[in-house]
Amino acid sequence: MSDPTPVIDDLREESEELDALVAELSPEGWRRATPAPGWTIAHQIAHLNWTDRAALAAVTDEDGFRALVEQALAAPDRYVDDGAEEGAKQDPAALLTAWREGRAVLDEALRTAAPGARFPWYGPPMATASMATARLMETWAHGLDIAAALGVTRPPTGRLRHVARIGVRARDFAHAAHGLTPPAEPFRVELTGPGGDLWTYGPEDATQRVTGPALDFCLLATQRAHRADLALTAEGPDADRWLDIAQAFAGPPGAGRPPGAGRPAQGEPR
Repeated sequence: MSDPTPVIDDLREESEELDALVAELSPEGWRRATPAPGWTIAHQIAHLNWTDRAALAAVTDEDGFRALVEQALAAPDRYVDDGAEEGAKQDPAALLTAWREGRAVLDEALRTAAPGARFPWYGPPMATASMATARLMETWAHGLDIAAALGVTRPPTGRLRHVARIGVRARDFAHAAHGLTPPAEPFRVELTGPGGDLWTYGPEDATQRVTGPALDFCLLATQRAHRADLALTAEGPDADRWLDIAQAFAGPPGAGRPPGAGRPAQGEPR
């Protein structure tokens, strides 16, 4: 992806739609539980704010980001929850303002980044478009949790193409995160987008294949639904194993959602 502008624009749109869900919440509303155990809506927004600011440090302050990595290494099993917990203690209005301000500064930094720049991250280094894609992926995934807490359906959009792409590209990282050797051969992934169009990745003649709805693949890669509740098909043992461990996000593997919990409610695609 040579020009990062389209995904940065989509990140802004995804964030604004989520902002509209929480902007008018009462303090009690911010304390509503979400499907993530122990996380309220405030925790979800606090996490997005924390990761936006970490991304900003990665783009503009490499030494500052290195300090964040050292903090994560010191508490690898807690740093995500600790960051969310600390942010969730803020007054909701202050948290909302901080998230908006952080988004705006990151948006500007991504748009003005030098062409070809690569930035450090908790996983492999990222180009500008990949960094924006990662932020969109997290915003969409945490937005699903917030929508579930509010009883709101969020129709899938074409922006899921970015989430699907990073999920496919993170195949080898997902294996490494589980202490597994990534498969040597590329996979073929064929996903049906919300509008009915086919999104394809990898060689057409690959023997290891994954097919199904793009929404389901995105739910799997962000661990918002268990594989057993999704309409994804794997052909080949390596592809089958990947669907058990897929993750689009950096960091250690998450617990995911239990089988039988179902899929987040979705409205009509748009």
